[in-house]
Amino acid sequence: MAAQRTRPDRSELILLCLFLRMPWEAGARQIRYSVPEELQKGSFVGNISQDLGLEPRELAERGVRIVSRGRTQLFALNPRGGSLVTAGRIDREELCAQSARCLVSFNILVEDKVKLFGIEIEVTDINDNAPKFQAENLDIKINENVAPGMRFPLPEADDPDVGVNSLQSYQLSPNKHFSLGVQSRASGLKYPELVLERALDREEEAAHHLVLTASDGGDPRRSGTVLVTVTVFDANDNAPVFTLPEYRVSVPENLPVGTLLLAVTATDRDEGANGEVTYSFRKLPDAQLSKFQLDKNTGEIRISENLDFEETSFYEIEIQAEDGGAYHATAKVLLTIEDVNDNSPEVTVTSLFSPVTEDSPLGTVIALLNVHDLDSGQNGQVTCSISGNPPFKLEKSIDSYYRLVTQRALDREQASSYSITVTATDGGSPPLSAETHLTLQVADINDNPPTFPHSSYSIYIPENNPRGASIFSVTAYDPDSEKNARVTYSVIDDTLQGAPLSSYISINSDTGVMYALRSFDYEQFRDLQMQVTASDSGDPPLSTNVSLSLFVLDQNDNAPEILYPALPTDGSTGVELAPRSAEPGYLVTKVVAVDRDSGQNAWLSYRLLKASEPGLFAVGLHTGEVRTARALLDRDALKQSLVVAVQDHGQPPLSATVTLTVAVADSIPDVLADLGSLESPAEHDGSGLTLYLVVAIAAVSCVFLAFVIALLAFRLRRWHKSRLLQAAGGGLAGVGASHFVGVDGVRAFLQTYSHEVSLTADSRKSHVIFPQPNYADTLISHESCGKKDPLSMLDDSKFPIEDTPLVPPLAWDSLRSHKHREETRAHPGAPAARTWSRTHGFPAARLGAPSVPGRRLFP
Repeated sequence: MAAQRTRPDRSELILLCLFLRMPWEAGARQIRYSVPEELQKGSFVGNISQDLGLEPRELAERGVRIVSRGRTQLFALNPRGGSLVTAGRIDREELCAQSARCLVSFNILVEDKVKLFGIEIEVTDINDNAPKFQAENLDIKINENVAPGMRFPLPEADDPDVGVNSLQSYQLSPNKHFSLGVQSRASGLKYPELVLERALDREEEAAHHLVLTASDGGDPRRSGTVLVTVTVFDANDNAPVFTLPEYRVSVPENLPVGTLLLAVTATDRDEGANGEVTYSFRKLPDAQLSKFQLDKNTGEIRISENLDFEETSFYEIEIQAEDGGAYHATAKVLLTIEDVNDNSPEVTVTSLFSPVTEDSPLGTVIALLNVHDLDSGQNGQVTCSISGNPPFKLEKSIDSYYRLVTQRALDREQASSYSITVTATDGGSPPLSAETHLTLQVADINDNPPTFPHSSYSIYIPENNPRGASIFSVTAYDPDSEKNARVTYSVIDDTLQGAPLSSYISINSDTGVMYALRSFDYEQFRDLQMQVTASDSGDPPLSTNVSLSLFVLDQNDNAPEILYPALPTDGSTGVELAPRSAEPGYLVTKVVAVDRDSGQNAWLSYRLLKASEPGLFAVGLHTGEVRTARALLDRDALKQSLVVAVQDHGQPPLSATVTLTVAVADSIPDVLADLGSLESPAEHDGSGLTLYLVVAIAAVSCVFLAFVIALLAFRLRRWHKSRLLQAAGGGLAGVGASHFVGVDGVRAFLQTYSHEVSLTADSRKSHVIFPQPNYADTLISHESCGKKDPLSMLDDSKFPIEDTPLVPPLAWDSLRSHKHREETRAHPGAPAARTWSRTHGFPAARLGAPSVPGRRLFP
């Protein structure tokens, strides 16, 4: 607001310039108001709009405002009500001090008419200040021999109010020794004086306390006070006197050195040097004198050494008080020492029985303990406990003894030792405790047998292993200790193929390492079952068995063996017939081979290694079939020599070779004629050859018929057994047909071939054909079902008949068990007389494909 500005703004300067140029009205109107001090801000002072002859709303319209310089604006205009109000708190004493009248002047400007109105406001005093002394306390010292009537000046009070509200009178509190006198100065101010009315006695009353009150005349009346203390000086005429003839005090024993026990007090009615009292011990033994310290001036008794209730619980001390003269007094101090809980309990192990066996019965005494506390009463009562949850407990014995006994069964395998903490706690407040640690060892007994991590083990070892090689290691664990945990190993004796198991396997009794005493052969046996025993060295010893299964893994250690064509013992080779009219792909013969190994080590492949006429014949990679690769020509030689190689898929691969002789001719007589022309003339004898040939054919036919009859009997018997087994739900019913697929493959392969025999070498147009009976499948199926060779139990999925129509490794034992050899030697004189021998149960038979019957030539 403009009324609050202390300095004129720019508009005021402009108006001031106008005032200097414009003539003033003669005799500006003066308006006077009166207002008490200490009003709240905004308090009504006067109706300025009415006094100016204006409406309240015209104050703002005509630019009516307060114009003043100097002090802070104390008043303001209220445009709404048209009144003059206070702008803040007004303190008359601050404005005008002690002046009788307090006037505040300022001007009001009507800006539109450039008129000034003088305002004079008188601030009236209210009784808002009480009389006040400069100090709250006043000390006056008076000797006790001062005569009555003596005057002593007192301080004056000050009251900033004026008139009746100012200081008017003084009053003194009643006292038989003093009165109040009030004097007036030339200026009219009044001041008080203290008048001694009666002689003083310091021994009777050493100090007098008076209250001087100053009052004003306001309404309500206000006053101020000051405390006047009159001190009376004394003369030395009194002996010191203790406040008590006997002081009793009880203190705890654990007070620190320097602690104040008590202060004895002896008073002397005199003052100054005559009233000064000093204190000293009287008749105190030296042992007690060192424990206490007495301040000779204050009478304070302090501790100079630690007190101990257990040493001394009571002291009697005599104190002497003496003033500056010859007067003295005595008093006694009776000091009682109270016990505090400053001693921890003590635990002493009287007996300890360690180690203790883990099979000790419940209640076995482990240790005997003694507890003691130097304190007394409740502070000396001790209780014992065990921390944690050990298998032990404490039992109270006589006096202050405790027994530590077992409360649960011990198990060394769970805890071989115990660290037992016995805590003794007294009954003090706060309680003190002490701990004693005991270490108890648990002795082992043989209560745990050795255990293996697994219930059974499987060992895999390749065949042809070196003798004495380490193949496996077993370890058994025994949670016992020392000799009870010392484990030895052994193999339970058994037999394998008629030989003791100890001849195959040995074991180190200390380490459990197993060694192979033989070089294992997968083709002899493929698995070995055994049991290993682990025994400890306890008394009695405990043992555990574990089952071990040893599996022999196959290695490629057998080369393929050629079954057909078989190699005769006399070094001669058979001759296969291929007619000159044969088309490309004509089946000449088939090489049949087996491998004693298993898996991919027995997978066979065939290839033509060498041929006298390259490109004429080809060999099936997986079938071993020898077929013509092209049509035969007249220029092709009658006799063709082929070398076929058979190789397995092992690592490294093994192989075998066979040499085949193929005769290229349309008929057997042609072959015989051609072969006869190749012989020397001395060896040709037609009559002799025919005789020997007829005899040979007759013998072979007889043997063949007998063999067929036997095979038929065997087959009927097998069929009868199979029916019985099917009815009983046992036997071979649990064995899949796939287990004999190798034998069935051989059967399917063999049953399609026939046998041709020429009667005479001279008869080129007529010859006898003997059909080859289907005896091979009967022989192989019956014998392979009867044998228990592990090879027969392998899965045939590795040897599909479509890809490999050979005699598979599974039929090896059956084929080898039915070898039959027949040798026929022609008459030396017969032309082209030669003998071919057949082996493995196929005398004078040639294996071939069903579509193109093969021929076997006998010269």
